[in-house]
This record gives sequence, structure tokens and C-alpha cells, in this order.
Amino acid sequence: MTMQRNPGTGRGRRIPVLARSAALWASLLLGACAPLVVGTAVVGGSLVAIDRRTSGAQLEDQAIELKGAARVREVASLAHVNITSYNRLVLLTGEVPNDTDRQLLEQTVSRIENVRSVVNELVVAPASSLSARSSDAILSARVKASFVDARDLQAQAFKVVTERSVVHLLGRVTEREAQRAAEIARAIPGVQKVVRVFELISESELSNLQPKASPR
Repeated sequence: MTMQRNPGTGRGRRIPVLARSAALWASLLLGACAPLVVGTAVVGGSLVAIDRRTSGAQLEDQAIELKGAARVREVASLAHVNITSYNRLVLLTGEVPNDTDRQLLEQTVSRIENVRSVVNELVVAPASSLSARSSDAILSARVKASFVDARDLQAQAFKVVTERSVVHLLGRVTEREAQRAAEIARAIPGVQKVVRVFELISESELSNLQPKASPR
């Protein structure tokens, strides 16, 4: 498997009604705190996990984000930093006062236990406004809703992080899925750029991750 970071740009088209409705629903939930939930699906009459990470990796990702947030407050209290961990790959987004803080935060997070690698997308700029962050949250919700609408994607396989109208996509996906997801995200009105931060897997690896129906 390989990890990928690949930025792209694009302009949008109109969003289906279902996507707009789902986006509104999702945006209402963005402010709520929720415990870790492992995705499930019904196959052969029983529930099976559909998250492409192991349960252990999901717990480690949650711990990495909590520890990362605490360390950021210690070393750069004036920075606006989002820490997103997916299968132990950490994405840093947000704004910092200077390049020294940018590098310091990357080094600090990279030393957290279980972190495999860090993708540093922090920018040197004033902290974004609350209205800008709200707009970013809505964009993330619209992208997620569009993934749900797409019949050729498993929406649960993707994590979406938006900062300053730049959409970052994370997940364990094939090249085919990565290209399709980026294409959909670029088409959302308001999206300025799409950055792919994927861990690429093969089609055969994907097949092994799919829920198997129980024999009758």
C-alpha cells in the first residue's frame, strides 16, 4: 500500500436535492461531540464492521487527536490548528503565526505515540474567522453528502476536512476511488482546491476488506 498527497483544483456544479438535504442534516450535527462509533452493515442477517481501519487503529486515531490537541495548546496557544488522524496518518490544518511554529507543531505531533507520518497543511496566516469555519463545515457536509449520493463510492471509507475552502480527503482507498472522490469534491460550489491525503490500497486489498455474506 502507498500513501498519497495530491492537490487539485476544480469548480462546481449544482448539488442534487438529496445532497443538499443531507448536508443540512450533517451540518446540524457538526457541533456535537460523539463517541467513537464503528460503522456496520447487515450482511447475511448479521452486523459486520465496514470501517476500513481496525478497531485498534480507530482507538489509536482518537487518542492521537486528543494528545495532539493538548500538545498544540502547550507549544502554540495562539495558533488555530486542526488535528485529524486516520489509520495513524496525521493531517494538520489551520493557521499559525509564523513558519517556526509551523515546523515546531509538525515535530511535536510526529513524536506522539503511534503516529506513522504527518502531512503538514498549516499555513502562516491570521486565524480564520468563525464565519469562515462555519462555511468550511458546511462544505465538508456537502462533500460527504455527495459521496453518499454516489453509487460507485462507499462514503464511510472517506474522511473530509475543510480549511479555508480547501477540501482534504483521507481514507484507505484504491486509486479508482481516490480519483472519483476528488472529482466529486471538486464539483461542489465553493471548493477552492482538493488535497488527496490517501493511503492507497490495491483492488485485491479492497476485496479482502469487503464484508462477506454468510453461507446459507
